[in-house]
Amino acid sequence: MKLKFKKQGYQTNAVEAVADCFAGQPKREGLNYRMDPGRAVDAGGQVVTPLESAGFKNADLALTPGQILENIHAVQRRQNLPLSAALVKTKVCDINLDVEMETGTGKTYCYVKSMFELNARFGWSKFIVVVPSIAIREGVHKSLEITAEHFLDDYKKRARFFIYNSKQLHNLESFSSDSGLNVMVINVQAFNATGKDARRIYEELDDFQSRRPIDVISANRPIMFLDEPQKIEGGKTLDSLANFKPLAVLRYSATHKTTHNKIHRLDALDAYNQKLVKKIAVRGISVKGLTGTNAYLYLESIEVSKSAPVARVELEMKQNNGIKRVVRRLSRNDNLFDLSGDLEQYRGFVVSDINALTNAVTFTNEHELVAGEAAGDVSESALRRIQIREAVKAHFEKEQALFAKGVKVLSLFFIDAVSKYRSFTNESGDAVEQPGEYAQMFEEEYNQQLTEVLTLDDPTGDTYNLDIFTKPASKIDFSRSVKANQHIYDYGLTDSNVHVQQGHPPKHETCVPCVGKGFNPPWPTKVDPTTRHSCRLWALFHVKVERDFVKELDASAEVVVYVKLPRGFFIPTLVGNYNPDWAIAFKQGKVKHVYFVAETKGSMSSMDLRKIEESKIECARKFFAKITSDQVKYDVVDGYGKLMELVV
Repeated sequence: MKLKFKKQGYQTNAVEAVADCFAGQPKREGLNYRMDPGRAVDAGGQVVTPLESAGFKNADLALTPGQILENIHAVQRRQNLPLSAALVKTKVCDINLDVEMETGTGKTYCYVKSMFELNARFGWSKFIVVVPSIAIREGVHKSLEITAEHFLDDYKKRARFFIYNSKQLHNLESFSSDSGLNVMVINVQAFNATGKDARRIYEELDDFQSRRPIDVISANRPIMFLDEPQKIEGGKTLDSLANFKPLAVLRYSATHKTTHNKIHRLDALDAYNQKLVKKIAVRGISVKGLTGTNAYLYLESIEVSKSAPVARVELEMKQNNGIKRVVRRLSRNDNLFDLSGDLEQYRGFVVSDINALTNAVTFTNEHELVAGEAAGDVSESALRRIQIREAVKAHFEKEQALFAKGVKVLSLFFIDAVSKYRSFTNESGDAVEQPGEYAQMFEEEYNQQLTEVLTLDDPTGDTYNLDIFTKPASKIDFSRSVKANQHIYDYGLTDSNVHVQQGHPPKHETCVPCVGKGFNPPWPTKVDPTTRHSCRLWALFHVKVERDFVKELDASAEVVVYVKLPRGFFIPTLVGNYNPDWAIAFKQGKVKHVYFVAETKGSMSSMDLRKIEESKIECARKFFAKITSDQVKYDVVDGYGKLMELVV
């Protein structure tokens, strides 16, 4: 599929604002210079000098500071921006231009197009994009990939681009020696951390002909683009950026922390007025004190139907296993004291009115709650649970409205600590994965909401699946920096052969190691079995049976490879298509069935299976019995133990 990009006027304005700041600069197609060939040692231990080669660097600015400032003023006037009193110089560079663009308006597209425009007008061809995280780095690289054909049509040339890797320095040779448009993408951790790999950029390396990578890069006088500069403008980082000796620095962000020469602005109000982004709907939660009582109540919403309105209220209820907080639909005259199991704090709370116009519930004791208000014993944990519930509910509402149109709904949860979602050590300090506080809340609220929205059209809930992918816990050290775990992030972002199963992407995504790091992975729903020896992603599902099953498969000495089967793998039956869960291959000679197709269920009792699902499974048994040999087996298992009973 080829993506088509529509030229947007506001994006063209941003590109022209950048290029017009250099109006009058003569066009020179890559200034030729002699590259440092370095030196090497031959087999006899003698130092030899490699053959010299030519490089192509950006031509220096021919404009005076005064001419550049005049150009900046012209750009600022046509956008009604304040006129800069002077060029704002930094320790990194003398030319520093700010481009303010609201999130979601295509700033990555704009700065990539600006490279092509600067090349077309002035001949500059060496560019570096500096980003604050590995996730954004991968996003920029993907943008360069998917816009390649588009810019080829417009500018009749392709950009050569690569991600800086201290162990793949041959890319720097090409970056310097190639006369075409070249782009290097680098995350700040690659040159501003204390790790061994980060230091390599400043060291004379034997595998790089005793040269320093930073010297080879800086010799090109690259133009530098900073993506989200407010995240990478610490004193140490600025010192490091100066080593690249950029010709000019352009900063792109919606929220600049430091102001330089601002040449373009498309803020949130501008974007909204131009209908470039939609407004954000916020569901607020407020805590209200009810005089003279500590009764916990949370008014979730008012539901309106043909009959009288009802209120969805969370309250505490006495149950066999203790007091639990439960959401109930309340009608007029409902007595919370009775409903709660005679909990004293609810005495006097009888619903007197439910007003759909004001979204409020009034009780006979004159207490009132408005939708979104919580009262009584509202702890931090209770607030977080409410927030998670509201997010899940909103997700399902969007899902039901958009799924039939083929629109994927993605819900992201930004949390304050990884340990609140996944804990990877137990009390004795062993590396054992355990769900954190938020994970338990999420799974409870997700399953509760799922139960409410399931319909006869989707009796198994396949439309509302949950896929969460993480690397094995023992591989990640959460006490260390992002850079220290970079090989793991690289694996999840680029190396693993994980891809979207078209038509049925997962509906919720979380990458535990990257919570809070701006990480948004590709949507993983299946793992290609050809990667059997390197594939180490763990698929964690909302069904605990499957989560435990995967852990034991991963640790099993008998299992060669296992794969979560994609939805494209199905068996047609009289009651609809049936998709088994797993395919597992065992070591030959260790088991009686080398290949096994498994359906994982929490219970082996047919009484616990829906009738339709039970029929599908019976059809699958007959299907596999007809088409397979003794080496291939299909069955339903409730865990790894049952699986091994069937194959050993």
